Amino acid sequence: MNLFHVTRRAILAGAMVLAVPAAVLAASHAFMPEATECIAPANAGGGWDFTCRQVGKTMQDLGLVPGTMQVTNLAGGGGGVAYAEVANKRNEDNGLIIAASSATATRLAQGAYPGNTMDQMRWLGAVGADYGIIAVAANSDINTLPELMDMIKADPSSVSVAGGSAVGGWDHLKVLLAAQKAGVEDVRAVKYVAFDGGGEAVTQLLAGSVQAFTGDASEAKGFVESGDIKVIAILAPERLEGDFASFPTAKEQGIDVIGANWRGFYAPGGMSDAAYDYWVAAIADTYASDEWKQIMAQNGLAPLNLSGKEFQDFVAESVASITDLSKQIGLIK
Repeated sequence: MNLFHVTRRAILAGAMVLAVPAAVLAASHAFMPEATECIAPANAGGGWDFTCRQVGKTMQDLGLVPGTMQVTNLAGGGGGVAYAEVANKRNEDNGLIIAASSATATRLAQGAYPGNTMDQMRWLGAVGADYGIIAVAANSDINTLPELMDMIKADPSSVSVAGGSAVGGWDHLKVLLAAQKAGVEDVRAVKYVAFDGGGEAVTQLLAGSVQAFTGDASEAKGFVESGDIKVIAILAPERLEGDFASFPTAKEQGIDVIGANWRGFYAPGGMSDAAYDYWVAAIADTYASDEWKQIMAQNGLAPLNLSGKEFQDFVAESVASITDLSKQIGLIK
């Protein structure tokens, strides 16, 4: 079973998974962190940064954390710098959570975090799924996904696609899968340029250094609103609701590809059980809140409600599925 079937199944089942109730959070008050911090493993402007800042603010507004949650941007290695920092230096930090996504699972699956594995961390919960997008600059002559793919088929060297994950990462995989479904014979010929975060990738798109951008709906929203980019495809099974309803899916353009990026958090592997229970409950209560539902609707997030062990098992299955997918397209042996 590949990642896309796993993710679609989890999204459809998300509404059936009950959030940890507020009573659990109250019961965990034997532990309360003196200070809280969320690490976004990329520069400002990308999906991990969005996850930390929006969840942190919602937790503050709901009174689920004491005071203000600090957000630290720690870019590098497609999330590997942050992963190693937590594993090696902050393994017992009970006040720390780290933003994660399908990109994190991708890098772990491909052995891209040297010496690190998923079982070094404690996996807390998901806060939704973010569908992938492919976009171009607002003034680009390209208006549809088939047009972009036809250019790649005609001359792969003439088209560069930028993304906020490393080569072989989740953003890279999404555009390769789209190319594969579009009939590109050798997807390894697709030129992908990696940056530390979606914000940097879009900056290069606007500068004319690349012809297209692959990312997620949440990180693209601000650039769409500013009029800087136009989304030529959403990698979802059907059109999204709300602000993203006007963007066509790849499927309706004849390219049947789905790319859903889950968003959630992990914690240091040495975190205490009391702290782990606290954070699982805090994230679940955030997800269940009206405030978070509004943020999801505004930013194109789809439901994905997984906490504690269910989330741990989901990530493990995702890592296994991505390993298989990466082998299929020749990214790993």
